[in-house]
Amino acid sequence: MRILVINPNTSDGITATIVAAARSAAPHAEILGAHPSRGVTSVESHTEEAWATIGVLEQIELAESGESSPDAYVIACFGDTGVAAAREAASVPVVGITEAAVFTAVTLAHRFAIITMPPRTIAQSDRVVEALGIAHRCTVRAVDVAVAEVEEGSAHLIDAFIGEAQLAILEDGAEAIILGCAGLADLVEPLSGRLGVPVIDGVAAAVAFAAGLAAQGLMTSRRGAYGVVGSAPSAAELLR
Repeated sequence: MRILVINPNTSDGITATIVAAARSAAPHAEILGAHPSRGVTSVESHTEEAWATIGVLEQIELAESGESSPDAYVIACFGDTGVAAAREAASVPVVGITEAAVFTAVTLAHRFAIITMPPRTIAQSDRVVEALGIAHRCTVRAVDVAVAEVEEGSAHLIDAFIGEAQLAILEDGAEAIILGCAGLADLVEPLSGRLGVPVIDGVAAAVAFAAGLAAQGLMTSRRGAYGVVGSAPSAAELLR
């Protein structure tokens, strides 16, 4: 089974971190990584999301035109940047790390918290949680750190995440913690040990989810919301 993990930003370092986390979560799958050829180095605003979505579509188009296309895609950006568009474009399942992390959390805890970064990206997490209809079970918090800070790993952020997670547990009643950025896999084990609650990495959750969908032979419905209607310029044309 082949799963292509797409990092919507252009960072080689973050892409490598994401792919390593994905391979750890699915050792029996062939995990490939990709990021846009052009675009933004991090996705921390609505404008950056717009550009990153085009980059996601570029990578879907490239993969779909290859001789051996993947069995599923994972879009590795919290807030699920470009996931809806990717589902229209792809011929196999597309899983966003935010949805996958939230679906995992609801099977493990009644209340949970997302800890994202930086604070302005709370809006992106809120959007997904509200769309899934479970905002009443989830609190979104943030640490004031730029995404670029995790380009070479996230272990140095442990104290900041412990502090915010403890507040979520004590003040919000959180019974599980979701790490709200694609480059935070380094924090899962130490946070789990310190907090005593499940800690969920969206990349690991999404890869497991994608592998399950592919194994069942399921794909995105073409009736209704994700039905392909009309035509649009290719991502390659837009990025020229």
